[in-house]
This record gives sequence, structure tokens and C-alpha cells, in this order.
Amino acid sequence: MSDQIANRLSPPYDEALNRFRLDKLAEAFAGDLDKSINACVECCDRYVEADAIALDWVALDGHHEVRSFAELRDDAARFANLLTAQGIGPGDVVSGLLPRTPDLVATILGTLRAGAVYQPLFTAFGPKAIEGRMRMSGARFVVTDTANRHKLDTIDACPPVAVVTTSSTDLAKGDIDFRQALTQQSADFAPVLRHGDDLMLMMATSGTTGPAKGVPVPLSALASFRAYMVDAIDLRPNDVFWNIADPGWAYGLYYAVLGPLLLGHATTLVEGPFTVGSTYENIRRLGVTNFAGAPTAFRLMIAEGPEEAAKVQGKLRRVSSAGEPLNPEVIRWFDQHIKAPIKDHYGQTETGMVVNNHHGLEHPVRAGSAGYAMPGFKVEVLDDEGNIAGPNVPGQLAVDIENSPLLWFKGYFNQDTKAILGGYYRTGDTVERDELGCVTFVGRNDDVITSSGYRIGPFDVESALIEHPAVTEAAVIGVPDKQRTEIVKAVVVLAKGFEADDALAEDLQAYVKKRLSAHAYPRIVEFTEELPKTPSGKIQRFLLRQNPRR
Repeated sequence: MSDQIANRLSPPYDEALNRFRLDKLAEAFAGDLDKSINACVECCDRYVEADAIALDWVALDGHHEVRSFAELRDDAARFANLLTAQGIGPGDVVSGLLPRTPDLVATILGTLRAGAVYQPLFTAFGPKAIEGRMRMSGARFVVTDTANRHKLDTIDACPPVAVVTTSSTDLAKGDIDFRQALTQQSADFAPVLRHGDDLMLMMATSGTTGPAKGVPVPLSALASFRAYMVDAIDLRPNDVFWNIADPGWAYGLYYAVLGPLLLGHATTLVEGPFTVGSTYENIRRLGVTNFAGAPTAFRLMIAEGPEEAAKVQGKLRRVSSAGEPLNPEVIRWFDQHIKAPIKDHYGQTETGMVVNNHHGLEHPVRAGSAGYAMPGFKVEVLDDEGNIAGPNVPGQLAVDIENSPLLWFKGYFNQDTKAILGGYYRTGDTVERDELGCVTFVGRNDDVITSSGYRIGPFDVESALIEHPAVTEAAVIGVPDKQRTEIVKAVVVLAKGFEADDALAEDLQAYVKKRLSAHAYPRIVEFTEELPKTPSGKIQRFLLRQNPRR
């Protein structure tokens, strides 16, 4: 995308300029998104001649390795040859149950090179979650490591398994030694060209409110991924980029692996688990300048205190947040103690990122807002009757399908397409939008609290609570009440040095009354050691609602 238009877009978005940007975006690919394209070529082969670094990897034991685009290309070709030898062809699903290692990248890119469909399996999943996802996708091959291999033992009709292992004696009968098998394959494999509507990924919803649903991702989604990396992440050639999201989930796979590689930019993978100390150390050690993650991680960084943050102060040029709404207090703290602009981005597995406070575009930013529709998407706020809501009126965020050329979601796998019929894809999230088009998150439809006629977004109350020095994390739910329909309850994790008692609960209530409003303060405050979360770090309020305990 040309530098001349990289920073010209300000809301309300100009339609002609938007179309011009999309034309330029299409020109950024080696293949044709409508006719013939291969994702491995777009993410790897086309950058081989530059002899550039493609992967910065920090292993579990702390040692650091780098891999070039040429090395990734060769590994991908070898794995594609292995798949072909196993009878895996275009359109077949290959599952990956691997930690953040070069073997994972080889599995992803090799699957795409063969024209097959990659399915991520998060390593924290248990056998039931894995089996449900593999049954949904009809996976024909799976790659895992010795630490996770046992999770496949109880899966009926498990497909062939390749295992990353240091000893072939550890292999179960019939398993393939992944690394040894790759050494026996040729590094020559002609990329299989596919149509833009053909699938490259098989994702799944988180399944927090029911069985996981399959989300097919076509090759045409690469355009959306690239636009996000340019407009929202503002990834530049001199950046050292690290997205800490795990590639077992959408944000990590879309934007920690495929997104940067699409731009010919190196990505960073750290195999070890998240800790505040190791995060600061890796930012300093690797010289990270462009950083992305979830608010949960950022809140833990805040809880560690400003002394640790001082180690990386002034080193980060851009920080991006996704997965949950970004509390204004996090923005303030990062500005004060890390000296880095942190901006909120919104999206879903089904859409990729669609509403952002873009780092790469010039527009006003309001703390606590999700931002503006990304170029290539048009969003609306719909009321209960399906009409477009006026400014500052709560409604459901919806993507206008006809006027969103970067929207690639066509419906859930092997299910009807009711979710996107009627001209809109409805996200299920309640938002408000101001006169300029700036979107502010209110809550999931089932999270919004109705009390005494007021609609109260849990995000606002949670944001107020974590500004209090005693609070590290907070989750807010509605508890049934005969008089008010619901009352607000806060479940709070305390910071070090604070003790839970009635006096502190009253102090927090008074703080929210003063900071937010009298009608929205938590009439019930419960203290806990930790909040229930999904493996990707999102607070599971529905679990708190199942056990409201007044």
C-alpha cells in the first residue's frame, strides 16, 4: 500500500478513497485473489531473494534462533511433500497441536503450500475440546509433540499423527517422526494454486456458550489480514514485531504468523508461558518496537508496578490491544510509565479485525472506545428491530455485507447462513457510535445489565474499578433482583498489599459512585484470587452468572 495514502484517511471515511486503497491492496499480492493464489507463496516464497529474517524464536530454555524466509520455504516444501506422501491433497484439513516453535510455522506454511487447510489446536485444550474440533473439521492428519500426544489417545478414528520428538523410541505405534520424516523429503514442491474462495484455515469459535462452531477462512481473507497489519498495527520495515497471542487462536494465527509474513516482515515467537518478567526481558533483549497482546497481559504488567516497566520505557513505538475492551486506566498507565501509545482493536474469529483505533491512520482517539471501521469494512449499529440506531444509542454492532469488500465470512462450517442473512453480519456485541462514527463497546448482548431501567455495560464499571489502586482485575455481572430487575455485582482480584474486608468493599463502591455514576456502582462486591477465563485470557462472565452468590 503506497505511503501517499497510508495516513490520509480520517472519518467519516471517503468512499472513493476507500476503493482506491483496496485496489492498491490487491496489487500488493503476487497472486490473484480472485483466480489463483497460494498463501505460502504470499507469506514466504516471494521474499526469499531478499535473504531476510522471517522468524525470531525464543525457545523454552531461553536460547534465541532466527530463521530466514528461504529456510521457512524449504521446511514448508518438505512438509508439503510429506503430506502428499500421506495422501493429503488440496482442501484436506491438517490439524496442528503444537507450541510456538519453528515446527509450528513449518506445519502451517507447508499445509498452505500443499493447498490444504490448516486447523489450529491450542495446546491447553484437553482431549474433549480437541476431539470436538477435529470431528467438526474432518481432519485427515495431525501434527503434535510428545508433551501433547497423549491427548489424542482417546479420540475415535484419530487420523495419522506426526510427532515432534527428540527420540524415535518415544513414538507410539504408527506415528511418524516429524523431524526425521522432513529430512527425507525434498525441498522442492511446486505451490498448489487455489481460488480466493477456497479455504486455507478452519477455525472454531471459543465454545464458551455451547459447542465450538467451525469458521472457514478462505484465501481471500489474506487481504483483510494485510490491511490490518498496515492500517491498525502500523507495521514498518524497521520494526521488531511481537504479537504475544498464541497461534492456537485467531488473533495469534491471523496476526502473529500470517499477517507479518505477508508483509515480508519477521515475526517473533516465544515458546515459554507468559510472565511479566520474561515479557519485559524479551522486549529489551530483542529490541521489540511494535507489540500486541490482550488487556489481561497489560493489566498484569501494571500490577507488577512501574519499576519493572522502567526497563522498557521509551522502547515501544506502537502497542496494540485485542481480545477484550481496553480500559482507559491501561492507556493512561502505559503513557505514563512505558511512554508508548496503546490502542484498542476489535474483531472476531469470524471477521478478523474490523473496528480499530488505527496506529497507521490519522483520526481522533477517544479513550475507552474501540475506534472506527477499518477501511474495507462498513459497520452499523442496529436496534432491536434491525433499524440503524442514531448517534449514542446502544445497539448491536453489525457489518454491512454488501459494502464491506474485505469481509470474508460466509457462514459457519456445515451450518446454514442465517447469521449473515438480511444484509448484515451481526456480531452479538452491544455498542454505541457517535456522530463521527467512533464505536464504543458496551458489552456482549448477554453481558449488558439492566437495572432500574438503566442499561449498564460491565466494561464501564470494570474500567472504573481497576483505576482503584487496590484492584488488579475485575469482572462485573448482573444479579437478579425483584425491585431493580438486576443489580450490579463486582468480582475483584486485589493487588499485592491489600486485604479483603467490608471496609475495602465499601471504599470500592464509593469510588465507582464517584468515578462512574450512582446507578452503576456495584451493590455487591466479592473478592477472589482469580477470575475464570478462556485459555486465550478472556473473562468468562457466564460462569460467574451461574454462581452469582449474593
